[in-house]
Amino acid sequence: MISEEVENRIARYYFHRYLPTSIMEELESLLLPYFLEKDEPSADEMVRLAISYIEKELN
Repeated sequence: MISEEVENRIARYYFHRYLPTSIMEELESLLLPYFLEKDEPSADEMVRLAISYIEKELN
């Protein structure tokens, strides 16, 4: 089993290398308002929102 750190680094590599720029920009626009709020958003909720958006855009 690989460590979580290695898994995260591999995922980040593919995330930045293979997602189209337009999807990356829209994803940032989608998530940014949550991080500008007073309370920090739930990481789990942000991941679910991002995955949902990426899957929709890649289909």
